[in-house]
Amino acid sequence: MKASRRAVAVGLVLTLAGCRRGQDEAQPAPPPTAEQESAATPSPEVAPDSAAPAKQPMPPDMRGALASIAPLVESVKSAVVNVEVREAAPARRSRSGSPWNGDGRSSPFGGGMPGMPFGSPFEDPRDEGPRQGLGSGFVIDARGLVLTNNHVVADATEIRVQFPDGREMDAKVLGTDPLTDVAVLQLQGDVKGLPVVKLGDSDALRVGDWVVAIGNPFGLASSVSVGILSAKARDIQVGPFDDFLQTDAAINPGNSGGPLFNLHGEVVGINTAIIGQGSGIGFAVPSSLVKELLPQLEKKGAVTRGWLGVAVQDLTPDLGGALGVAKGEEGAIVTEVNEGTPAADAGLKPDDIIVAAGGRPIASGRALTRTVALKAPGSELPLTVYRDGKKTELKAKLGTRPDLEGVASRKPPEEHAEPPHQRVGLSLSDMDPRLSRAQELPRAGALVTDVVPGSSAERSGLMPGMVVVEAGGQPVRRATDLARVLKESTPGEPVLLRVAVPGGRRELRALTAPES
Repeated sequence: MKASRRAVAVGLVLTLAGCRRGQDEAQPAPPPTAEQESAATPSPEVAPDSAAPAKQPMPPDMRGALASIAPLVESVKSAVVNVEVREAAPARRSRSGSPWNGDGRSSPFGGGMPGMPFGSPFEDPRDEGPRQGLGSGFVIDARGLVLTNNHVVADATEIRVQFPDGREMDAKVLGTDPLTDVAVLQLQGDVKGLPVVKLGDSDALRVGDWVVAIGNPFGLASSVSVGILSAKARDIQVGPFDDFLQTDAAINPGNSGGPLFNLHGEVVGINTAIIGQGSGIGFAVPSSLVKELLPQLEKKGAVTRGWLGVAVQDLTPDLGGALGVAKGEEGAIVTEVNEGTPAADAGLKPDDIIVAAGGRPIASGRALTRTVALKAPGSELPLTVYRDGKKTELKAKLGTRPDLEGVASRKPPEEHAEPPHQRVGLSLSDMDPRLSRAQELPRAGALVTDVVPGSSAERSGLMPGMVVVEAGGQPVRRATDLARVLKESTPGEPVLLRVAVPGGRRELRALTAPES
C-alpha cells in the first residue's frame, strides 16, 4: 500500500434514473382501453386454470434507492484519519511479524499471483535512509483509540495521525494482530472532543448491500467511493483466519486501514487488500471479527487464541457418503489428533466429523479453525460430532494456540539513535569538485542528495542538489559539519541554513529538528 505521496458511474446512473422517475410521475398514465379492461377482468364463465404458474412477485423499484450518500459522508468523515508512518529500517525487508509485504514482492494471494495489501507504506527500493508512508485509520473511541491495519504500522518508529480538520497528533501502537492484519493505536496528547465512528455488525450484511469506503488513496485525503458488498467469507490465502468481505467500492493504495461503512454510518470492515491486476476487487476485515479481537488488543497488546490440537479437512459429498453422513451435511473431518491436547482429552478421534462448535454450524476446516481461535484459552467448547454415522456431543476445554507463525518471536523494532541529518529527513554527502564546476556550486559544503517526503527537511524547502554552506552561523565545509550543528541544536527550534543552489544563487532555509 504505498501512497508516495467508481462511484461516479453509479451516481450518474442513479441520477438519470431519478430524473426519469420524475418524468414518469409528472405524466399520469392514460386510461385503459376497453380491450385492456376486458383482459384485466376475469370472465365469470371461465374457471381459473389451476395449472397456471404462480404469480411472480414484482422486483423492487430501486430507482431512488441511493440518490445521494452526502449526508452519510458528512456524518462520519471527520473520524477518518490519515496515518503517516516513518521507519528507519532497510526498505527491502518483510513486514515484521506480518504476512503482508509492503514492497509487493509477496502477494497476499500467495504463489506469485498479482496482489497487494492496500497501503503497504514502504516500497522505496533504496536500501538506506528513513522512509515514510501513508495509510488510513478511524477513531472508534473518544479516549483516542484508532483502528488501522497491522501492515500499515508494523516496524514504524514514528506514527503521526492527521484529521480532516487539520489537527495532527502523535500515536503509539497499543496492540497488533498480524494474523488478521488489525492494529489499534493510542493517540497522544489532548484527545478531548474527538469525532468517533461505531463498529457495526458485518454478519448482518447481505451480498448486494451498499457500502462506502473513505480513506487516503495515494495521499488524497478523505476520498470517498461507493459500491456494493460483492461477497462474504472470502479466503484469499494470506492467513489461517481469512474471512474477508469483498467489495467493488473503489479502493487503492493508501486506503489500507480505512473504514468500510454500511448505509447506517457504521463501520463494517477495515479495508485491507486488493488484487493487483483486478478492478473493483477489494477486501476488508469484517467488523464482527475486529470486535472479538479488540478487548485483548486493548488490554494485552496481542491476541491469545484457543486451540484444539487437531488436523482437519473439509467434508465433501463423496467423503460424507463414505463416512455415513447425511447427504448435504457440511463439516470438518478430523484427520489427526495430537496426544496430550484438548482434542485428545475431549475424546475426539480421527475420522470424526465436526458439524457444529459452540452451537454454531461448521461448514469447513477453516471455519472450525476460526471458531476455535476466537475462543479464549481455558474456555469450554461444545462440539457436535458424527462418528460412524451417529451424532454425538463432546465438550473440549481449549488450550492456548502455539505460535505456529513465529509472530511472538519477532521483536518490535528497537529505537535507533539516528544521525541528526537523517532524523530531519536528509541524506548528505561531501561536495564533489566535479559537480561544483558543472553546476556552478561551491567547492566545499554539505551536498543534499535526498530529502524524505513529508520530513522537516522537505517542509523547510531543501531539495536534492542544494549545498549547505552555513548552519547556525557556522561554516559548513563537509557533511559532518552540518550533522554536528544539527546534533547540538535544540529540538523544536529552527536552525538557519545558508544554501547554494545550482546556478550559483544563495538562499536561506530554516530547518527544525523534531522534538524527541
